[in-house]
Amino acid sequence: MDAIDEHIVSLLRSNGRASFSAIGREVGLSTNAAAVRVRRLESSGVITGYQAILGTDAPDGVAGLEAFIDVRLEPGRDSEEFLVWASGTRDVLDAVHVTGPYDYLLRVRVRGTAALDGFLRLLKREAGAAQTQTRLALRPSAAGASARERF
Repeated sequence: MDAIDEHIVSLLRSNGRASFSAIGREVGLSTNAAAVRVRRLESSGVITGYQAILGTDAPDGVAGLEAFIDVRLEPGRDSEEFLVWASGTRDVLDAVHVTGPYDYLLRVRVRGTAALDGFLRLLKREAGAAQTQTRLALRPSAAGASARERF
């Protein structure tokens, strides 16, 4: 790895989506030469992947994943105890009792997939969830926008 490769790695650390053209301009190479260098860095294992850092427009500034979790409680589990547990858990933004095959719908915000996995395990271990189904929010809702503006 030479100084140009180190410069390319530095550029990609700060902007993993930088185009080959932009990288080439920055390090003094053609677009094709920059692409060859990046691909060589990838194939040699210097660059092992690219990562998306997810953010949110949450009022508390916590970045991460927002998810909706359908929860079916274990038979005989007290519904009010579950709500007390949910209201005391910092990751839970909202908990509503719903109709249908599940008992509750939770809206949660966690720091990432590992935290979501931990939260789901906690739901089953401590809160009495027999079954869960999780959906991830792909973008925040447009608060106050009409349905037409959102869709």
